[in-house]
Amino acid sequence: MSNSGKKERIHFGTLEKEAVAHAKRKREEEEEHDAMSTTVVDNLLDVSEGAVSARPGAHIDLDQIDEVMGDDEELMLTDDALATRRRAMAEFDRKRIARTIAIPTNDAHVKDALRQNEQPICLFGEDAGDRRDRLRYILSKIAIERRDAGSEQQEIEDEDMKSDDEDEVQEVFYTEGSEALLQARQNIAKESLARAELRIERQREDCKVDLASVRRLRQNLVAQLTNYTIVGSQVGDDRPLSRIAFAPNSRQVLAGSWSGAIKLWDIPGCKMARLFRGHTDRVGGLSFNPRAGQSKSCVDFASGASDNEIFLWSLEKDTPVGNLKGHQSRVVHVDHHPSGDYLGSASYDGSWRLWDIATEQELLLQEGHSREVFALRFQCDGSLVATAGLDGIGRIWDLRSGRSIAELEGHAKEIFGLDWSPNGYQLATGSADNTVRIFDLRKIASVQQIPAHKSMVTDVRFFHYDSTQSSEPRISEDMDTSGDGNEDMSVHKRLCDGQYMATASNDGLINVWTAGDWKLQKSLAGHVGKVLSVDISRDGSYIASTGFDKTFKLWAADEI
Repeated sequence: MSNSGKKERIHFGTLEKEAVAHAKRKREEEEEHDAMSTTVVDNLLDVSEGAVSARPGAHIDLDQIDEVMGDDEELMLTDDALATRRRAMAEFDRKRIARTIAIPTNDAHVKDALRQNEQPICLFGEDAGDRRDRLRYILSKIAIERRDAGSEQQEIEDEDMKSDDEDEVQEVFYTEGSEALLQARQNIAKESLARAELRIERQREDCKVDLASVRRLRQNLVAQLTNYTIVGSQVGDDRPLSRIAFAPNSRQVLAGSWSGAIKLWDIPGCKMARLFRGHTDRVGGLSFNPRAGQSKSCVDFASGASDNEIFLWSLEKDTPVGNLKGHQSRVVHVDHHPSGDYLGSASYDGSWRLWDIATEQELLLQEGHSREVFALRFQCDGSLVATAGLDGIGRIWDLRSGRSIAELEGHAKEIFGLDWSPNGYQLATGSADNTVRIFDLRKIASVQQIPAHKSMVTDVRFFHYDSTQSSEPRISEDMDTSGDGNEDMSVHKRLCDGQYMATASNDGLINVWTAGDWKLQKSLAGHVGKVLSVDISRDGSYIASTGFDKTFKLWAADEI
């Protein structure tokens, strides 16, 4: 059999013929492309005078090619590309804005919106979905036009302000105060210096205690705190209880409610002694006068509420004996000055104010926070006051000069509670970022951040020992601080002044911390839901708390 008669052998799965044909076609396309490129270059070079040969082997001067194209043509191409890019970016921006615009789903409402924007309510062949898309497009275009117009106006205003700033030098300005404010500042300065001197003398006496006694005192304090348990609970109102405050004698407690009612309770029996009526909305602040109960003519406590009112009360009457008017919004906190002559208040109107209790006169209206002011506390000497609020910033104010002397920064969210340590230079703040920060006024900085709770911290309170309720014993170097005997017990509590604090939170817990090492010693669980307020009795016997469950609870060590 001849070779010509043989059939070509084809192996299963081979693509040899197809691969060869594809390679041949690609090679022909590349040759054709090279020929067209050569022709284009020839045409370009022939146009210019003194064109060089583009034949194979000839040298091509690229500078001449650039001259042939010309600067105008290159600039025109660049402008066109930039214009195309700007149009594309503007369309992306419009689509981004369009996605944020809420369009009604009701077709009748869509037609009304088109009519209000002077657009036809219906186009030929348009259904309800097309109408919604058209309305979204129209509203996005209007939004961009308004934004651009606002930007131009803002640029004009910025230029005007810049020119004004160049002409005028910015200065801190002061508003002239009243004669009553001047007199109050002088009194505060004189009294605060005397209290500061006594505090420093007391701290020097505390330093006389030997280290072994201090260690034993700390151990006794920790043992007492870890034994705290619930000793009383009472339903205080038919609405949540927002604030609680111990009387200076530590035998009574005030509880304020969202209903506006304020009730006085005897402890530890938790029996209601008096109902005070005056507020028409939720009570936000309660504060006992340091001289409460010492005189019938004395204003015993003050309250602030969401009805924008601050009332002054006597424990002998169930109606207010005074009214401080001035705040334009909810009053969330009040606190008495250590002298008992003045009252501070914090409000949602963005200001805090200083009041003369005797004359019911507003002495000072102070702004400085960018949002609502929520907390206010006076330092134990009376020379300083701390404020904090929903801007997440705390401020220290010098009452003697009226200046803001420090900013307390560090919290990531709103600050809802603060308190001064009795040592006079430390301050604790509780925030919605679930932390408590300890600020040292000597450094004007946060020295400790405590991850205090699993939810926002609503209140913070140090233990403040009140030596005015009993004769204060002096400390000698050989005095026993173990807590045996009445005198030694007083010394024990005196030395515990400011050595622990309590925090309340929306996680339903009251946490007790020792100062210095800032360790958690006890978590008190008993409330159902949020805990809104906490306080510690002046004799150190009780911790009281109020919650969203409409109850107040008493906590104490087992031996009580």
